[in-house]
Amino acid sequence: MSKEIAIRTGESSPPLLFRQVSPGPSDSTLQFRLLHFWNARKNVKGGPEILLGVEMLMIDAEGTLAQGFIGQNRRSQYEKELERGRVYTLTTFYASNSKVMYHVADQRLVICISHDSALSKDEEDVESILTERFRVHSFSDFEANCDLRGDLHDVVGHLKLVDGQALHQRPVLCTKDGSVSRKVTVHLQLKDGPVVNVYLWDEAAESFRLKFDASATTPTVLLVTTVNPKRLGGKLCLSSMSSSRVFLDEDVDPTSEYLTWLSANPSATSLVNPVEVVKAETLTISEIAAFLKREPAKVNPISLLESSTFLNLVAHNFCDVTFVNPISFTIYCIATIDDVKLGAEWYYIACKDCQTKLNRGPTTLLCPKCRNEDATALAK
Repeated sequence: MSKEIAIRTGESSPPLLFRQVSPGPSDSTLQFRLLHFWNARKNVKGGPEILLGVEMLMIDAEGTLAQGFIGQNRRSQYEKELERGRVYTLTTFYASNSKVMYHVADQRLVICISHDSALSKDEEDVESILTERFRVHSFSDFEANCDLRGDLHDVVGHLKLVDGQALHQRPVLCTKDGSVSRKVTVHLQLKDGPVVNVYLWDEAAESFRLKFDASATTPTVLLVTTVNPKRLGGKLCLSSMSSSRVFLDEDVDPTSEYLTWLSANPSATSLVNPVEVVKAETLTISEIAAFLKREPAKVNPISLLESSTFLNLVAHNFCDVTFVNPISFTIYCIATIDDVKLGAEWYYIACKDCQTKLNRGPTTLLCPKCRNEDATALAK
């Protein structure tokens, strides 16, 4: 391998380790194993999602994790060559400071492939480079880093509920017609803490569904990488990210070791009553409105705001709303109708200040006239 590198770079020195990389351009050589890659996206408020390129999670011979990036303009050149688990040699690259939020690796520099980079697969595997490395954290660690939007660590625990269903019922998550939600909610018991809600989105949710349904026996242990700890409704919850991967039972060493621990601690697998975990809470319209005003960034209030405003007009606050889950809001309305207004065949949601019809934003209602990005709605 050293001779091959000498031909490519004109140097006889071994590949750099990630900790030896400095910011800026470099014509040195790196050797790493590609653990994972995913699409880098940017969500524009009120606009379409923008695809920025491909992000990579890499590990070197020293076991250090680093993040890599291939820009959208070079995506077609390299993406077909990317294969999880393979060892690569990269010559000439640019190292930039990582983004402020959501770090997925130890190394704070991002290895970017530039216009004159050379990326190639190594024909032979390099045993000195680990095939996996996880950064599993405890409940107390997640609680300490809640809502900081910093490092994204991995979590492992045993399943209690899947989409509100107990494991002994063996839930079937995939359907023949493909009509499934983009989210899967699991209740995960950690060794050192209470049951935690883990929200799996998009690719992570699909991966979990496929693995869960394909398992010959009901899966028990779940590991999710790079989860984001957030406090919703006063409770610590973990949410998957674009970089997240899902592993069950015997997939990797941490899940296998957790299964062994469960065998030695059978009391940890005691059944959970779904009614106790998924607890119903009854609130009035005024309480919901106060909650939405107090927590605008943590929920999507559009459907709730429209429903509550309309019901407040026709039911005059005789409406109770049940939150079946403290984060996933399922609304059941019990209302006393005291008047039916004939002749009103349609209505629209207007701005309370200027009466202009509001537009839907990602998490709020937007007034095009007042330029208010968090407008108060009124049914007209």
